[in-house]
Amino acid sequence: MKKIKRSWFLIAFILGLFMVCGCSRRANSWDTIKHSKTLVIGIDDSFVPMDFREKNGQLVGFDVDLAKAAAKKLSLKADFQTIDWSMKETELRNGTIDVIWNGYTQTRARSQKVLFTKPYLENEQILVTKTHSNINSYKGMNQKILGVQTGSSGYDDLISYPKILKNRIKSSVLYDTYNEAFIDLKAGRINGLLIDSVYANYYLSHSKYKNEFQKIKLPYPPEEFAVGVSKKDPILRDKLNDALKSLKRDGTIAKLKQKWFK
Repeated sequence: MKKIKRSWFLIAFILGLFMVCGCSRRANSWDTIKHSKTLVIGIDDSFVPMDFREKNGQLVGFDVDLAKAAAKKLSLKADFQTIDWSMKETELRNGTIDVIWNGYTQTRARSQKVLFTKPYLENEQILVTKTHSNINSYKGMNQKILGVQTGSSGYDDLISYPKILKNRIKSSVLYDTYNEAFIDLKAGRINGLLIDSVYANYYLSHSKYKNEFQKIKLPYPPEEFAVGVSKKDPILRDKLNDALKSLKRDGTIAKLKQKWFK
């Protein structure tokens, strides 16, 4: 009987230790971040030109450069963690990352889950189709198949403004990355792709297949990118706002826009 009690005590102790270790970063986030001198940043490393990997595996992009510069202002090191984009808010809530910083659009729905910094970049949702598809406006998507990224602001717009595309299309296909969606669009498995303009502009300008695609304006509201922070971390949000304000004032953000968007 004593052995059983000791066993249960040991199990309870281990579980308690695990719970403490698992949530310690979130319990006192700014003090923990400051002590570790590291800001853990959740990203999708296939989102050009914000966060993506070159052929040699090196992580580059507008947000990579901006996050490093902001972290330096706060005397921190930027530690980039690739995450499942559809689980980004869960990762943030669980404390496995400190921020979401990856072309993250500020929306009303997301503001229910996270704190946002001041926006630092504008964006919009557009439709990309094959050049010779005879789809020259979003109205041409009647009874067609649409591709959209899982967990994206484009998907949110698709649901929130159904009269524009959702009620027109035959069906939609969800993708983990836009790279996969472009492969299917080129192959004709989907007829159109709902996508961030910053991604589409960069991807198509660097693609040997750019003449095969066309970009179509959509009447969705304009968007703004901002950094997502846990609801429990207003101090971290304020620190990042100060850093972004400083980077705008000293011309760093303008230089990064020129570097990545010409």
